[in-house]
Amino acid sequence: MINKRNKAIMSIYPSVVTIRGTSDAEDTNGNAVVLDESAITVEENRLQAVYDSKAYQRTRADAYANIEEQLDQLYHDMTAGKLDATGEWHKAIKAVKDASAKPS
Repeated sequence: MINKRNKAIMSIYPSVVTIRGTSDAEDTNGNAVVLDESAITVEENRLQAVYDSKAYQRTRADAYANIEEQLDQLYHDMTAGKLDATGEWHKAIKAVKDASAKPS
C-alpha cells in the first residue's frame, strides 16, 4: 500500500518512479529528483482533506446491502408495482443515505 507521503510525491512529481529515503527520488529516465519538503507537506494536507471529505461515501458503501440483495429487492418491488418511494429497495437506500448524509 502506498503511504500518504508517497502519494503526495507522485502527485507533485508525476515522472517519479522510485522514491529513496526522505529527500530524493528518481524519475523515469533514472535522473535524481530533489524533493521540496514544504510542497510535499502542502500536498499531503490537500490529499488528506480530500480523503476526509469523502468519509460519508465510505460509510455508505459499507452500509449498503450487497448487489444481489438489492436486485432481489428491486425484483420484488417491480412485481408489487412499487418502483417508487414506497418500495423496499428505495426505503433501504434512503435509510443509508439519511444515516450518512452528504456534507453540504
